[in-house]
Amino acid sequence: MLEEDIRKQIIALINREVVPAVGCTEPMCVSLCVARATELLGCRPEKITASLSANILKNAMGVGIPGTGMIGLPIAIALGAIIGKSEYQLEVLKDLTPETLAEGKQYIDAEHISIQLKSGITEKLYVEITCEADGHKATATIATAHTHFVYLEKDGEVLLDERHHKAGEAENNDIRLNMRLVYDFAMTTPEDDLRFILKTRDYNFRIAEESKKHNYGHCLGKTIDRPLSHGIFGNSIFSHIISKTASACDARMGGAMIPVMSNSGSGNQGICATNPVAVYAEENENTEEELIRALTLSHLTAIYIKQNLGKLSALCGCVVASIGSSCGITYLMGGDYNHICWSVKNMIANITGMICDGAKPSCALKISSGVSTALLSALLSMEGKCVSSVEGIIDNDVDRSIRNLTSIGAEAMNRTDEMVLDIMTHKSC
Repeated sequence: MLEEDIRKQIIALINREVVPAVGCTEPMCVSLCVARATELLGCRPEKITASLSANILKNAMGVGIPGTGMIGLPIAIALGAIIGKSEYQLEVLKDLTPETLAEGKQYIDAEHISIQLKSGITEKLYVEITCEADGHKATATIATAHTHFVYLEKDGEVLLDERHHKAGEAENNDIRLNMRLVYDFAMTTPEDDLRFILKTRDYNFRIAEESKKHNYGHCLGKTIDRPLSHGIFGNSIFSHIISKTASACDARMGGAMIPVMSNSGSGNQGICATNPVAVYAEENENTEEELIRALTLSHLTAIYIKQNLGKLSALCGCVVASIGSSCGITYLMGGDYNHICWSVKNMIANITGMICDGAKPSCALKISSGVSTALLSALLSMEGKCVSSVEGIIDNDVDRSIRNLTSIGAEAMNRTDEMVLDIMTHKSC
């Protein structure tokens, strides 16, 4: 059993990284920053200037903003100034009403908002908001994590300045994970100490049920659950997992005003790390303790991989979260540590390189691809099959295999990220 101090550090890490969020976390991060700058200013801004990193722009351009029926940053920024409360964190817009939505639309029409790409930064997660009114000015900056303020200023008086910290430095005090530590924690920590992880199922199943009531996004979840699809995929555990996971993503990307439990700053990652595991456990009649340990294993695996990859990258987050869900499902199938390592390697051998081209309704398609691969990888591992170290980027050591994945996503795919953003910002829509 792990030392008590190590268990407490990992529980604290999970509680920081697995949190509720309403809507896509990138535009909500921008709304949060606007809300804080507006609070510092003390009145509604006459002008808002948003200077954003490329990855924030990419992930906020095409996604639905909860409760608005609109997409993109302008309405997220306007509502951040009108109703946003920074104390709500990533649920910053939960006080939205039809009246304040109408105010937000008028605010956009009055051209109070300027959005630009921030130059001269290395951070992939960077939001700088300046609000001005009546000769006063306030600035708030978020960097390295979706709720981490690094700079606050009002009328030239600096209230907070942590900008000298390097990207990721805010998280350097977190315990550094490896696959063995992740597994041992999930398997040996007392069940009651992990029971909080069931909230991920409660939140992320709830939004999947909401998705049935409306036609969100591309309705992938509902499509998989229809008779024609049952004729193709069967009315099976597989189709139920895909449907319930895609449905939650459909609703979230379509702007449902319902919180999800996110992972490492991403609601889709939270959904992908939760719903496949919870559906499998339900239909396989696993015990509640087994579900708790499987969800913990899934979420903590995703957190571990993101420690090396970073909050935002050119690599689709469903790659990371699907690896987590494959580990959780492998455990629920009766797998041990070796089987779980084999599942990780099978995943990395298959879907490494899936690009992130922003948050949007079609993310449900990518999540479905990731979850399908998670199930296939788990089944192969339970048959004793694993991609070997003579094949591609897989190493004998599971942690080295993960580092190979994250090196590609965090470093080699940087040029890909630039090209994706260039394509997205120069399309004729």
